[in-house]
Amino acid sequence: MTSFFSIVLAAILGLLAVASAIGFILQRRATEPGSVATVQNLNARIRSWWIMVAVFGGAILLGDTAVVILFAFLSFMALREFWTLTPSRRGDHQALFLSFFVVLPLQYVLLGTLWYGLFAIFIPVYAFLILPAVATLTGDVNEFLARTARVQWGLMLTVYSISHAPALLMLETGTPSALLLVYLVIVVQLSDVFQYVWGKLLGKHRFSPNISPSKTLEGLIGGGASAILVGTLLYRLTPFSPLQAAAISTVIVVAGFFGGFVLSAIKRDLNAKDWGYVIEGHGGVLDRLDSITFAAPLFFHIVRYWFTT
Repeated sequence: MTSFFSIVLAAILGLLAVASAIGFILQRRATEPGSVATVQNLNARIRSWWIMVAVFGGAILLGDTAVVILFAFLSFMALREFWTLTPSRRGDHQALFLSFFVVLPLQYVLLGTLWYGLFAIFIPVYAFLILPAVATLTGDVNEFLARTARVQWGLMLTVYSISHAPALLMLETGTPSALLLVYLVIVVQLSDVFQYVWGKLLGKHRFSPNISPSKTLEGLIGGGASAILVGTLLYRLTPFSPLQAAAISTVIVVAGFFGGFVLSAIKRDLNAKDWGYVIEGHGGVLDRLDSITFAAPLFFHIVRYWFTT
């Protein structure tokens, strides 16, 4: 790692400490039922951020294997949440078993062994063809196209897309590869946080109430711009110049927004507010990783094609 990474880590911990202090003060002062509920939600989010930072930071410090195992577990939890909300039939069970206990582990084994060629095509080619073929053996043709699409879409989002975040560890760019993963996670997560904060402070115009009632145009613009600024300032974690960092941060922020937006649309279609309740104040694992699903593959391939040595 680098001394600059140590500074970034100290800044994150300092921000969490300040946020915790503010939350404590607000909790002491809140009296109205509405404000009490808002402050309680805020403090729950802050407590969860402490845990998430500790887990992610610990995995980074333990090394690449720990990071791959962590993301494999997160993919498993996200896929589980996806299928907990998504309706399935008996004819889907074989394909689901293969998804959880064959396809998912193999995807991360390919990543851990740095087999990029098969890692890149295993799910979108082989799993894409094999799983519906297996499903036909049950003879259940009721809504077969929709059921097959759900199996494939769930794998693409929760396993294939998310696995591109730790896949950054296999890239040689002249800077520690773990810092690329740290950079991606910081920009994506801060974009979500800043959108929430700006939306609460200045939000007046709803962006798309049918898909995400809480998102506002002011929150999107203010949050996105703030995250891009942070991504630009953190260019020293990467092989990018400041201008390149600004452009790539913009890609990450826009892709992250649409990742969350698409998964929100799926939730609304399923009449669900959150994907799960594992993370206090945030919902499920997939609620926290929804932005990663779109941002990680784009960031990975931008870095691989333009910045690898």
